[in-house]
Amino acid sequence: MHYQSVFKDDLFAGQVIVVTGGGSGIGRCIAHELASLGAGVVITGRQKGKLADVAAEISADGGAADTLAFDIRDEDAVKASVSEILARHGRIHGLVNNAGGQFPARLEDISANGWNAVLATNLTGGFFMAREIYRQSMKANGGTIVNIIADMWRSMVEMGHSGAARAGMMSLTETAAVEWGPDGVRVNAVAPGWIMSSGFDTYVEPETRKRFREMPGFVPLKRIGTEAELSAAVAFLLSPAAGFITGTCIRVDGGVPNTCVNIPLPAGESKVPPYEGFHRAVRPDVLGEG
Repeated sequence: MHYQSVFKDDLFAGQVIVVTGGGSGIGRCIAHELASLGAGVVITGRQKGKLADVAAEISADGGAADTLAFDIRDEDAVKASVSEILARHGRIHGLVNNAGGQFPARLEDISANGWNAVLATNLTGGFFMAREIYRQSMKANGGTIVNIIADMWRSMVEMGHSGAARAGMMSLTETAAVEWGPDGVRVNAVAPGWIMSSGFDTYVEPETRKRFREMPGFVPLKRIGTEAELSAAVAFLLSPAAGFITGTCIRVDGGVPNTCVNIPLPAGESKVPPYEGFHRAVRPDVLGEG
């Protein structure tokens, strides 16, 4: 078995692409697809063991993967780690700013520490990565950056800290696209809606897990998305086919932001089959509960 990408096998041959948060979930899938398309991927995260496991999977599938463990919230660590990647590989052609994390809470219950932790992970860390890779490699050589944000277009109730950070990352994307465009750097975002990934299982609150299982009823396409459907959007934006696209966002959300709160969707099963290109995808346990 190998990754079933819709793109040609050598699309990213000879390129070095960094994927943050590549040790699990969506980042793991993105790393697999890019490696299957010829990229030398560098997956980063805080846990060496997870990164090693994904790198071993990619190697077993015939791809090339390097790993580097550090905390994107630590500015000095980011500077040093980008320098280390360049020392190992010579150049960075692409960055997928995927690392992130949050916890469910109403605004009134979010402490200063909780707020700052989520913004540091979902906004500041992504800024550090993009800035350092631009400074140390892309300013002189060009490149492509894709920031993973979220479906935060109307609100993110019980995730207000994450919504604020993701909206900030969208604005950062737009600004970087203008400031860095003359140097040949394209900067875009991908906003996942409800995507089936291992991240679902990190939420232990019974009410939150119940909501996960009810999600398809609120999606016009009547299902939740797959990691491969999200990864395909990332691969497209990294590719030459998106050469005149910068400062924008691709939504991968099944149309949820377009729904009307006062008009319920009809019941029924999805008539749009999911794209299951990732041969190592694992269905979250929470979706089998209840």
